[in-house]
Amino acid sequence: MIRLPDAFGALREYTPRTESALPAAGGPPLVSRTVFSAAHVVADPFADVSPGDPAAVDWDATLAFRRHLWSHGLGVAEAMDTAQRGMGLDWPAAAELIRRSAAEAAACGGRIACGVGTDQLTGPAGSPDEVRAAYEEQLAVVEEAGAQAIVMASRALAALARGPEDYLELYGRLLRQASEPVILHWLGPMFDPALTGYWGSTDLDAATETFLAVIAEHPDKVDGVKISLLDAGREVELRRRLPNGVRCYTGDDFNYPELIAGDDPAAGGRFSHALLGIFDPLGPLAAEAVRVLDTGDPAGFRKLLDPTVELSRHLFRAPTRYYKTGVVFLAWLAGHQEHFAMVGGLQSARSLPHLARAYELADSLGLFPDPALAEARMRHLLAVYGVTA
Repeated sequence: MIRLPDAFGALREYTPRTESALPAAGGPPLVSRTVFSAAHVVADPFADVSPGDPAAVDWDATLAFRRHLWSHGLGVAEAMDTAQRGMGLDWPAAAELIRRSAAEAAACGGRIACGVGTDQLTGPAGSPDEVRAAYEEQLAVVEEAGAQAIVMASRALAALARGPEDYLELYGRLLRQASEPVILHWLGPMFDPALTGYWGSTDLDAATETFLAVIAEHPDKVDGVKISLLDAGREVELRRRLPNGVRCYTGDDFNYPELIAGDDPAAGGRFSHALLGIFDPLGPLAAEAVRVLDTGDPAGFRKLLDPTVELSRHLFRAPTRYYKTGVVFLAWLAGHQEHFAMVGGLQSARSLPHLARAYELADSLGLFPDPALAEARMRHLLAVYGVTA
């Protein structure tokens, strides 16, 4: 029995599980869906850094976590917002992360795609050409590392663009230079308020038309699109309009089971692949669910994955941009790292009741390889906050 604080400040009793429900590593490759986990970075807790200093990364633990994901058959989406880009991890550290992870992927046969952005621009950009040059620099790093590129939304472009034509021009020139098809990432303002009005309009219908126009002009250079708008209906409609051969990778951490399972065959049978932050803590279970889907059993897939949605919605609740605190917290409880410290000090971004509920939900799903270790670490955290009984 463990006493956990609720949202009203009261302590309640919870009985932890005694056994894990996680599948073992290994198993056949995932076939019916391409699935990426947006993996977090592990901070170095012993580095003497202050807010605003370059991030200190524990490279051994960070790469070990990626090997864990690959061992279950998942791809790794590297240097995305889960890795705290724009929230403590600067471009030099992100570039090092890309190089190290890509080399590790090559060594163990893991699939990897890496984020390309413009975050080396630490001040306002003077022109669209400056933004494009920043994108080109990062694209070169990713391609030289041998990874697939994920072209992320740019804060600098959002601040500078005068309308849809600036997005069409810049993305067109960038895609023409890409040596291999890329994944285009549309990240909504719930994840980053600085991206409000991306694609030239705060009207999502108008923004969607610009986004689709970029793809239509360069379908041979777009492997797929990652949609992170937390709007299942909009994603379904958008994926129906994608050119043949262009995939939709869901980034919807609220509605992923239904989006991955897909439409009824009578409605066209379209579905989403996945590139999800929640598949960081759910990696082994997500891989098992997709293997069930591979057998032609969508009901079995939903039976495994539907119960995880409550945890995901909890971790990604507003302000959504702080979801990574819960992701790293669960990695610590699961034994993937020896501490609960984060780049930029973001371990303090969520309250104790929020973390306690995350522990309870994850434990009830059987997500911890060693439930006793998770309980002991939860008790240590509670003691820091004065809960000693």
